[in-house]
Parts: sequence; structure tokens; C-alpha cells
Amino acid sequence: MLEYLKAIFELKELRQRFLFTLLMFAIYRFGSHVPIPGINPEALRDFLTSLQGSIFALYDIFSGGNLNRMTVFALGVMPYISASIMMQLLTVAIPSLQRLAKEEGDYGRYKINEYTRYLTLLVALVQSTGIALWLRGQVSPKGLPVVQEPGLLFVFTTVVTLVAGTMFLVWIADQITEKGIGNGASLIIFAGIVASFPNALIEFINKVRTGDVGPLTVLLVVALIVGIIVAIVYVQEAERRIPIQYPGRQVGRQLYAGRRTYLPIKLNPAGVIPIIFAQALLLIPSTVLTFVEHPFLKALAQAFTPGSLLYNFLYVTLIVFFTYFYTAVLINPVELAENLHKQGAFIPGVRPGQDTVKYLEKVINRLVFFGALFLAVIALIPILVSVFLNVPFYFGGTTALIVVGVALDTFRRIETYLLQKKYMSFIKR
Repeated sequence: MLEYLKAIFELKELRQRFLFTLLMFAIYRFGSHVPIPGINPEALRDFLTSLQGSIFALYDIFSGGNLNRMTVFALGVMPYISASIMMQLLTVAIPSLQRLAKEEGDYGRYKINEYTRYLTLLVALVQSTGIALWLRGQVSPKGLPVVQEPGLLFVFTTVVTLVAGTMFLVWIADQITEKGIGNGASLIIFAGIVASFPNALIEFINKVRTGDVGPLTVLLVVALIVGIIVAIVYVQEAERRIPIQYPGRQVGRQLYAGRRTYLPIKLNPAGVIPIIFAQALLLIPSTVLTFVEHPFLKALAQAFTPGSLLYNFLYVTLIVFFTYFYTAVLINPVELAENLHKQGAFIPGVRPGQDTVKYLEKVINRLVFFGALFLAVIALIPILVSVFLNVPFYFGGTTALIVVGVALDTFRRIETYLLQKKYMSFIKR
């Protein structure tokens, strides 16, 4: 890590990319403190505090706290992330999009990105309209209206502001990807999450000072954080390397010997997506039932709160299901076997065709099983710590996977850039 930081300040181009990324972060954080017009900040804060543990709290994590403050960036880049996931699923389901992605090269990727932008605009429009209409009639626990003048003008200005904020963030993400360091959308989510850490740390220190958290608990929390980071780094970098043999070939009179390489398959190909989907599905019932006044439905909503036995069981089940589902979308054994056959390659000891497909399915299913169990454990840690130790634990589940994953990806890109620089200097000599 120190080597990468040293390289950033020594190489001019890398330093410029780093400073440009920081500039984009500064613009993002400035917009994160600009509220949309017509909102009563005190009433909004009290109202959203009563919704902790709902779908809004989950969404607020990815918006970097912007939803809680209802700023111009309240939607964050989540409409773009949602649109990207939807396009991945549609590309698998629709043959024309599948051909466009696989056979059209750069033009196909350009069109897929264009369609993703249009879908992002549509998702942002729907979400901003829903938020504007929902906020109009809300009142804080103290009886203060959240919206000062809940007319059509408020709905119009809110929708325009939130959609414009999302599309501006998508533009910033593109600029970071092109002129900065790392993936822009991931880094914006990363910046929003990291920005909430100081407040969480201050709250934890205050609990230690008041005696609510003992020294043993502090040591346990620190050990958990270190253990989570080490485990995530290990699992994110772990991969199964399936040996691939390419046969020898003759071009004219020249005979080229066969070569052996490998096909890497990640232990956790789905990343953080299964946890996000599982949380969203489980928080929707509790969020909807919160607004219904009925004893039975209130008890049902209580059963879906994080930490309950039913919630934890369904949480783990959904994480395992979505890990298998999303991996099946990302990795197609039939397609991999066909590509190997077209290139004349094969897995040693395995017949080409259907036997190769079965072998790949067997390997992938085993890897995904352990990857799903890891995701389930990581996701449950913050819930169990909060319940049994009575300590607010922010570094776990979605937060930890995103922060560590984005950090690893950024360092990997810096390493790739440094290798390219070395090769270019070698070629020039």
C-alpha cells in the first residue's frame, strides 16, 4: 500500500488522476449538503429517525446519508446500479441484446451503455416521483409537517432536482472512470459510506466514555473488524484455477507447441449483490407494515425486524438463493464449454462437450456454496453484535464488502497502471 501511495506522488499522470478523483469527491460531498427546496430539516430528521430498520435505512447507506438529509443527491447512483443489474438480466433473457453484447464489439458495448443510461433516467424518475408524493403527507413524531408547502410545485421541483442530481452523479462517475483512478460508480458509493464512519466512531467513543461499552467489548469489536477485513480480502482474492490445455498447431512450416493456462473462477463471483437483494426483500414487508395500524400486522412487522429469528433465517436463505441465482447469470458453463471447444482447448482428463459442462457446473456449485456461506456469516455479524453486545456495529455485511472490495479493486488498477508504465518504458528503450 505504501508503495502505491509513493507511486501516486512520484508519477505525474497518476498524481493528476488521483487529484482529479479527489476533486470529484469534493464536488460530490458539497452536493451532499445542499437540501432540496421545501423540506423542513428538523421534521425530516425526526421522521426518518422513526424509520430506522426500514428499506429507507438500507437505501441511505448507498446514498451516503443523502437520503436522510434529503439533498440533491438523495438517490445517489443507485438508479444507475439498479439499471446496470437490470440490463445484465435483460441481456441474458433477450437474444437481440445478447447478440449485441457478444458479437458487436465496441459498438455493442456502447449501445448497452446507452440503454443503461436511458433505463437509469427512467428508474430515477420513478423513484423521485415516489419520494416526492410520499413526503407530501408525512408528519414528524412532534407533529411538524415534513414538507412546508405540499403542492404540485413541490412534487415537480423535487422530481427535477433528484433526477438531475442522479444524472450528474452518473456523469461524475464516468469522469472518474475515464480520468481518475478506479470505477467511478463504486468509488462514489465508497466515498458516501466512508464519510459516515467518523460519526459512527464518535458515537462509539461516547459509549465507551459513558461506560455503556466496556474494555472487553472494545477489544472484541476491534478484533471483529480486523477479522472481517482479512476474511473479505482472502475470499475476494480467492479463485479456483481450472487447468486448460491448448493443442499445438502448425502455421506453414512453423510448428507451435501446445500451451497450458488456466480458467480462473472466483470463490464469490456474485460480490455484494446477494446481500443487497436479500436486505431489500426483507425490509420491504416491515416498511409497508409500519404504516398499517393493526395489532396482527404490527406483530408481523416486529417479526421481520433485524435480529429476530425469522428475519435471520430468511436472511441467510435469501443470500444463498441470490448467490446461486446471480452467479448463474454471470457464469454460464455451457457458454464456457462452447468457447473452449471453438478455440480447440480442453480441460485435461475431461472430454469436450457435455462432460466439460458437467465438470464446470460441479466446480462452480461447490465454490458458490462456500461463497454463499461466507456472505451469510459476514451479513449476520453486525446484527448479532448489535443484539448481543448492544453496540452499534457499522462495519459488516454490505458496508464491509463494498469498502474492502472497492479498495482492493482500486489498488489493483493502480498496480495495472504501474505495470503498463514499466512495459512502455521497456518498449521505448
